[in-house]
Amino acid sequence: MTDESQKEEILINVTSSEIRAALLENGVLQEVYVERAARRGLISNIYKGRVLRVLPGMQAAFIDIGLERTAFLHASDIAKAGMPENGDEERNIRELVREGDEIMVQVVKDPLGNKGARLTSYITLPSRHLVLLPRGNTVGISARIEDEGERDRLRGMVEELLADQDLQCGAIVRTVAEGADQEALAADLRYLLRLWAVVQERCSKRSVKSLVHEDLSLPLRVLRDMVTGDVENVLVDSESDYEAMQEFATTYLPDAKPDIELYRRRRPIFDLHGIEDEIRRSLDRNIPLKSGGYLIFDQTEAMTTVDVNTGGYVGHRNLEETIYRTNLEAAVAIARQLRLRNLGGIIIIDFIDMEEEDHRGNVLHALEQALSRDHARHQITPVSPLGLVEMTRKRTRESLQHVLCEDCPACEGRGFVMTAETTCFEIFREIIRQSRQFEFDEVMVLAGQEIIELLLDEQARSLAELEEQTGKSIRLQTESLYLQDQFDVVLM
Repeated sequence: MTDESQKEEILINVTSSEIRAALLENGVLQEVYVERAARRGLISNIYKGRVLRVLPGMQAAFIDIGLERTAFLHASDIAKAGMPENGDEERNIRELVREGDEIMVQVVKDPLGNKGARLTSYITLPSRHLVLLPRGNTVGISARIEDEGERDRLRGMVEELLADQDLQCGAIVRTVAEGADQEALAADLRYLLRLWAVVQERCSKRSVKSLVHEDLSLPLRVLRDMVTGDVENVLVDSESDYEAMQEFATTYLPDAKPDIELYRRRRPIFDLHGIEDEIRRSLDRNIPLKSGGYLIFDQTEAMTTVDVNTGGYVGHRNLEETIYRTNLEAAVAIARQLRLRNLGGIIIIDFIDMEEEDHRGNVLHALEQALSRDHARHQITPVSPLGLVEMTRKRTRESLQHVLCEDCPACEGRGFVMTAETTCFEIFREIIRQSRQFEFDEVMVLAGQEIIELLLDEQARSLAELEEQTGKSIRLQTESLYLQDQFDVVLM
């Protein structure tokens, strides 16, 4: 299926405590965005911060912007007049900031896990067609605009607009600007310049560690960032947000205004197309493939690994053909799951080993094609000597799993618990340990149902030997709320 045949739909579910947005392509869920009132994302927010610590060894500084954890600012992300442009490795952090300095910064990565937010002082202000770079000096074009003639046309128009107003700043032309005329770009630029003036004025008046500018709410960001010519309609179930979106679209999307509808039916909006079920399935470790194969996703702090297995798929020709067909299907499914789960950072994919070079190339091409519509920037490397596909996907916000889930209290995030047999042996060792330290007449063991049954059945002989060894009577009591690896030894 070509990109031209993809028809997109956006559904937005609004409650007082949470807003969710779902992007569907031809009725299939591809991306989910969740914004909770208690923990709104910080990306693109602008703060007036104070430098707390400067770390020359890391070429970085920690900035207090009023959040729970201090934020991180690298030397390459600090804008200074007369200094090298962003990304120059020779910049010295001590020449850029000092402890106690006040600085205007913008969040480029939300706090993830135990890490604070990532900051930059290269402020960016996005609109529909453009991103203003007040402290930049270049004009960039979205890599998704592939036609060289169109790229040159857009660059020329934006450079002319900046030169006409004698502006010492830069801009990025966004994907949706493809085909836009000069007036549309000029209107965006006027809006962004007014916004930048407001931001500067606020920063001069606000106290340190305060929010200077907050990004749009999720429904309006969806219109600004995700609506293209492929989006046929947007459904939202909140009347107030519907009105705000209509006003925003009329003002900023006159050339590509989508069909925005207020959803009034009794059936919950995310029950359409089975979105709730898809979200629940995206939290599973195993994802079945239609052919009978399956994928296994393991998300860790350092990276995400994806393992491809044939499962019950036996094919119709030979083993190599079976493996090839499974890998092709897996490549498409993996691309969708990466978007749906919002997995970022380093991703290692272990496709089933293929002997034929053409098959490996075709599977890699299928993965690249399936990711071509991904909004997040990504890079895929060729198959490694070990048969692994290594790729990166830009991570700016937390994954869906981190937003919706927390570590299991039973295993504390390990992903496993001790077997019942192991717990029994732990109990035996604890009884021996206590008998050698304290005087008592008998001991009571409190444990879950499965542990007690095992002690009375398969471990009954060992329990009797332990009573004889310690000379103490051992009583057992079932505690229904105890987990499999949880027990207490009480001295009586």
